[in-house]
Amino acid sequence: MNFGFTEEQEMLREVARKFLDAECPTTFVRRMMADDTAHSTELWKKIAQQGWLGITVPDQYGGSGGSFIDLIVILEEMGKSLLPGPFFATAVLGNAAIVTGGSTEQKTTLLPRVVNGEVILSLALAEQSGRYDAAGVTMTATAKGGDFVLSGEKMFVPDAHVADYLVVAARTAPGGSPEEGITLFLVDAKAPGVTVTQLKTVDMTRRQCHVAFQEVGVSGTQVLGEVGQGWPILRRVLDIGMAGLCAEMVGTGQKALDMAVAYAKERVQFGKPIGSFQAVKHKCVDMMVQVENARSLTYYAAWAVDENVPEARQAVPMAKAYCSDMCKTVTSEAIQVHGGIGFTWEHDMHLFYRRALAGEAMFGSAPVHREVVAQTLNL
Repeated sequence: MNFGFTEEQEMLREVARKFLDAECPTTFVRRMMADDTAHSTELWKKIAQQGWLGITVPDQYGGSGGSFIDLIVILEEMGKSLLPGPFFATAVLGNAAIVTGGSTEQKTTLLPRVVNGEVILSLALAEQSGRYDAAGVTMTATAKGGDFVLSGEKMFVPDAHVADYLVVAARTAPGGSPEEGITLFLVDAKAPGVTVTQLKTVDMTRRQCHVAFQEVGVSGTQVLGEVGQGWPILRRVLDIGMAGLCAEMVGTGQKALDMAVAYAKERVQFGKPIGSFQAVKHKCVDMMVQVENARSLTYYAAWAVDENVPEARQAVPMAKAYCSDMCKTVTSEAIQVHGGIGFTWEHDMHLFYRRALAGEAMFGSAPVHREVVAQTLNL
């Protein structure tokens, strides 16, 4: 059985690594953390020129028509570099929603502009409850003729402050189950009645926003898919988003491990590198085991999502639960290996720990996804 990547995917990984090393060092990451938007339009144009914004976009809409696994390769490398800005919100979440649920007209109108870097997207799902399941959608969309009026608020909307369009989940009708009556809307982020406020979070490389909708009018042509049938589309988007986030967390954990091992080899104490001491070297081995386990779970989940097979229902929450724990633990242990210097602002390790904490919370924490897996086991 061949579990490896294709030659083209390995080349893509190498190109991504060289590009990110040159364009996204930690000095740039720190600069974006201090920026009002954490978004560099110059870097965004360069990313668009690489073709990464259209990796999973069909070629008839200006993309490369690549697989989700191709995107996973890039996301893992981005996790190592802590890429700031709205790439995840746009190329993973936004594209998935439009490709999955958009009409031919919507795809033709928007996707080429996304691929060219002209349009930024995001997904507005979570609300005050912080839930990412169907029951968490309580915001209403009231029918008005053939159009709708949106009222309510969304929390933790990634990079909404720089987005041009938001994919918004709202409830258009009460249903017999939470999955019924949810509709997805493609809303202009600058439309009258839409108010975006940045939230202060532990990871400022990617901003989370509160978005208020005060009687926002949307045309019936802005519905993604069918009215009241938005949950199947949203379920697919969440699978793609969680598997993609896991790939990022694997990259972040791998980079933290690499930094810890390199430091353990060069830091000398009692006349020996600290990596020669059992307490340190076994810690590094445990970190490596966790990263490799997370990588295996992530690749399996990515395959299941790419093939859109039933196994994805279990593989994705398994990967998210494990990667959430892994990334937080490995980055924390890497700080411990560095000792006192690892706790300082000047050292880069805290950047990786911050990203790990943000990744753990996004789409629900590890216990949430363990419960989902338990349900698949009929427990």
